[in-house]
Amino acid sequence: MDQTRVDETTVLIVGAGPAGLVLGNLLLAAGIDCVVVEQRDRAYVEQRARAGFLAANTVRVLVENGLADGLVKNSQQHDTCAFRTEEGEFQLAYGELGAGEVHTVYPQQALVTDLVAEFLARGGDLRFETAAVGVDGLDGDRVELLTRTADGATRLLRGQFLAGCDGRHGFARTAFPADAARRHRREHGVSWLALLAGAPQSMAAITYAVHEDGFAGHMARSADVTRYYLQVPAGTDPADWSDRRVWDELAHRMRADRHGGLHQGPILERRVITMASDVQDPMQYGRLFLVGDAASLISPSAAKGANLAVMAAETLAHALVAQLHRADDTALQRYSTDCLPRIWRAQEFSHWMIGLLHGPAGEAGDAPFLRSLQRARLANLRDSRRHQDQFAQEYVGI
Repeated sequence: MDQTRVDETTVLIVGAGPAGLVLGNLLLAAGIDCVVVEQRDRAYVEQRARAGFLAANTVRVLVENGLADGLVKNSQQHDTCAFRTEEGEFQLAYGELGAGEVHTVYPQQALVTDLVAEFLARGGDLRFETAAVGVDGLDGDRVELLTRTADGATRLLRGQFLAGCDGRHGFARTAFPADAARRHRREHGVSWLALLAGAPQSMAAITYAVHEDGFAGHMARSADVTRYYLQVPAGTDPADWSDRRVWDELAHRMRADRHGGLHQGPILERRVITMASDVQDPMQYGRLFLVGDAASLISPSAAKGANLAVMAAETLAHALVAQLHRADDTALQRYSTDCLPRIWRAQEFSHWMIGLLHGPAGEAGDAPFLRSLQRARLANLRDSRRHQDQFAQEYVGI
């Protein structure tokens, strides 16, 4: 690539989500230069509403590395979930089961805002509205990343390593040679209407409603914003769901007539999520390392995506520090081997949760059998301490 303006650094990071920002902050703390490029503008990145349930290990990473000031001040802990079925409601105090771990609820946009501020305060080089458009040298001695800003200006960035933290549809995954990895993918046959409501939570617990008309979910986000989910047919247009229709269907599936009404407010966001999972193996090629959704997409049924991203970022940061400070590439060579087992374990639990929460998606003739299996899973979860402990271990653990 022949460019007049070349910027040199040590690690190039594409994507300013939780994965890229945690990685960048950890590298700066270790005295390693890096540049983060992000295609979107800062306002979009800091306002993008995504996951909000952080596992204990994720909180540990943030606290140990001085990235948790906002979280400590403004988060809340959740330790109970509830399941509503035709037979009634039962609750699991998962914080008292399994390993005794809880979720810390902190909206992802708040976490990203904190991570951006800390990265810049540490002197980091963060370039918004800058897209990665070309790369050379992945299997050589240096990586050259061609970038283009929103006004069309191009610049070449050169570094020793490239971390792809820009998601499933980002540049980094496309830069990975197609014949250098196996891509495992599954479509689950389920779609959710993901909703953010400008209303306080209606229940103290995370609540999963299993209903013959489709799943509904209730998850806290903040004092005046609540996340809801509604199972919808594939191809649903979110615009077809008015506020009134949303609240009527949530009340119906959550059986508000039995368990109490919902706190209502304006629907601030509505989008359709198609339940799909994929894993790329390996997650590394030459000097390119994929982190977070760029390497492994997981369905949101078990709130694992952001947590897996933070854990992978920590793993890669430690490996890069070992290589750059001690010339020890052992951990860097093992990056995929170290990350993939926990990714597959999370995928297995997410797949199990999809079966637990949703009606049969197979052939019509299988529906009675599959529905009976679903009832048996729920009964085990309600009545068996062994099943409850296993659930708690997997529900919060990474």
